Amino acid sequence: MKPYIICYMMTSIDGRIDCGMTAQLKGVDEYYQVLEELNMPTTVSGRTTAELEMALPGRFEVKNTVPYGKEGFSKKADAPGYEVIVDTKGTLLWERETSTEKPHLIVTSTQVSKEYLEYLNQQNISWIVCGNGHIDLKRASEILAEKFGVKRMGIVGGPTINTVFLEAELLDEVDILIGPGIDGRAEMPSVFEGRKETEPLPLKLTEIKSYDDGAVLLRYRV
Repeated sequence: MKPYIICYMMTSIDGRIDCGMTAQLKGVDEYYQVLEELNMPTTVSGRTTAELEMALPGRFEVKNTVPYGKEGFSKKADAPGYEVIVDTKGTLLWERETSTEKPHLIVTSTQVSKEYLEYLNQQNISWIVCGNGHIDLKRASEILAEKFGVKRMGIVGGPTINTVFLEAELLDEVDILIGPGIDGRAEMPSVFEGRKETEPLPLKLTEIKSYDDGAVLLRYRV
């Protein structure tokens, strides 16, 4: 049992996803419209995206490095949806959680320190620990479904988090909103990066929708 998982991103026509760039393209309004239509009350971001856009400045300074060393979870809120952050070793800083609509939920590996989990407890933030050395995303998805009631989930982070969910064979759908513009800068992030396979992964096109401002939505089944 796992949630239905959708990777949803806005890109330029050359597949770049830099937020500062896509925010300047036509199609931004449609991006948020489609995001609402997709009905994904739970969304997932990677550590890098969370550090830039959500977390407090700085890193958690561990004084006692004793790892948690086992699978576990702590549910602080029974919410309609969660802002899931994948943070393998537990490094990000957070304000005390007060939201009941979409609270933060941190997913780490068993290498996370007991001290960091206690910090999350003090901040009233839910967490999941699973996977030895790296996060077991399949198991984390099962826990999200079984213990947190997550039925639909959106991956809206960067290329790393998108790719690890893809390679874990957890994505059911990939939706791309293409804004009518070209980035063209070297070494800018794209939707997926770092796949180990040398052959492309085939997808099945299920919908094409164009908008008056030149944006286009492409929907694929994995």
